[in-house]
Amino acid sequence: MSDLTRRCLFPVAIATILGGALTRLPADAGEVERVAISGYDPVAYFTDGHPVKGSPEFSSPFDEAIYYFASAEHQKMFAADPDRYAPYYSGYCASSVAYGKKYEADPEAWTISDGKLFLFLDKRALREFTGDSARIISKADANWPALKDRNY
Repeated sequence: MSDLTRRCLFPVAIATILGGALTRLPADAGEVERVAISGYDPVAYFTDGHPVKGSPEFSSPFDEAIYYFASAEHQKMFAADPDRYAPYYSGYCASSVAYGKKYEADPEAWTISDGKLFLFLDKRALREFTGDSARIISKADANWPALKDRNY
């Protein structure tokens, strides 16, 4: 194995080992593509009522991220209506977006409000949302266009 190959593979190996949001390389780009919701299945929040880890075997690109699903059925449901199942703010913490920041959310800190999936940095942010969801959604909606394409 050449030195160049080792240098290119090392960051990929670290990302894979850490199991974070950066685990998949697009075939046509030199960048790492974001895996949304840390690889959890967005459809499961609606159908199972709790977070379920997805699999790269059942994946679908949407909104500049890759979503993983627990089954081919969930993958098909998402593909048929991604706006229904995809989390708001591309799976970033809704409260953070309201404060002008873009942080990855904890898949275990979530709620469905008015038929929409919202994720949060932690349970404290979820409690804050529960107490004042209209204000947080309004602020997050106003901030999201400017934050959406920022890479942090």
